[in-house]
Amino acid sequence: MVALRFCIALASLVSAGAAPAATVVVTAARMIDVIAGKAVDRPQVTIVDGRITTVGRQGDAVPAGARRLDLGNRTILPGLIDMHVHLTIDPTLSGYRGLEFTDNFWTVVGVANAKKTVEAGFTTVRNVGSANYDDVAIKQGIAGGYIPGPRIIPATYAIGATGGHCDATEFPPSVHMDSPQIANGPDAFRGVVRTLRKYGAEVIKVCMTGGVLSKTDSVGGQQLSLAEISAIVEEAHMLGMKVAVHAHGAAGINDALRAGVDTIEHASLADAESFKLAKAHGAWFDMDIYDDDYILAEGARNGVFAESLEKERAVGRRQRETFRAAHAAGVKMLFGTDAGVYPNGNNALQFAKMVEWGMTPMEAIQAATSSAAQALARTADVGAIAPGRYGDIIAVDGDPLADVRVLEHVAAVIKGGEVVKAAGAPNGG
Repeated sequence: MVALRFCIALASLVSAGAAPAATVVVTAARMIDVIAGKAVDRPQVTIVDGRITTVGRQGDAVPAGARRLDLGNRTILPGLIDMHVHLTIDPTLSGYRGLEFTDNFWTVVGVANAKKTVEAGFTTVRNVGSANYDDVAIKQGIAGGYIPGPRIIPATYAIGATGGHCDATEFPPSVHMDSPQIANGPDAFRGVVRTLRKYGAEVIKVCMTGGVLSKTDSVGGQQLSLAEISAIVEEAHMLGMKVAVHAHGAAGINDALRAGVDTIEHASLADAESFKLAKAHGAWFDMDIYDDDYILAEGARNGVFAESLEKERAVGRRQRETFRAAHAAGVKMLFGTDAGVYPNGNNALQFAKMVEWGMTPMEAIQAATSSAAQALARTADVGAIAPGRYGDIIAVDGDPLADVRVLEHVAAVIKGGEVVKAAGAPNGG
């Protein structure tokens, strides 16, 4: 009977053209309270007009006329947050393969990946780099109800210097690539920040050092001066935006931290000075430590440049060792996958790596929930099952505190009180 009620409730919530219920009451066997850092048995969560109003226990009063959504023997968690994605990238079209497609093809890729991402339980993402303002378009499409997808914090273009990681360095001089993302000098970078904000950026992404997937640069070499990154940070913060910095090498990481950036992406070769600076400035490390497995296993088949594969072999293991050292040193850590480098929708594969390299399952979950909300300055909206926040809830079979890999198979997803992924009858129902 419980299974039947579950299926009927889900079917009614996701049926075509059906208006979402104003009030939904969600129950399950247990809940991960990411703020308190513990599991809670027999939770009851009330969502009214898309936001959580009460979090109690089963048996508490239920508002009249509320729809009941019983998730049976499952565990519920807040909707997950990936702080580093590229929705408009397909990793199987790497290297020169992407040149076979028209520019707007990547928007279509992004639409498909947005659906995969939200159905994987990631109800909020920070998209840190896409061309043609595609991430803004996808965000608008989701907000307008045209397509399913997560809440998106768009960076639009990732900005960098001439010849750097964000520039197109794989072509001869006769192939000229104009791009609004390339600048040189503090004042020019200030202008780029203003332009990106004008067209929808909510975070600024900066390529501070070389990278793995760029063809010609050194993975750790610094590419912007302290004066340049300082101007970017000052301008972005003045405009109310945070700054995420792609940086592998210690020199670039440390200058970015001195400039006051908010997050360091990758942080592969960070050193003890980096840890000290991050803690002093309140910055977060956002390290994509699953990527190495995928790039080395599938990269050659996907068209990744041979130079990039060699760089990944040199840096992948070291990044994981840095992750462990940074965590042990008390650096604040986030969940960011670089999804797009490996397939969007498989974001949760990184949880097991984070646990393997030093985190507890609860810490890994908090990196993708409460900590991410803090880093986004959006603790009023996302990152926890708590009154006032959006009704973003996922359900999994099993206990993620005992086996974090259960997060790789999300059974149901609720976003703003609406079911966007419905599962079959719950285990034990």
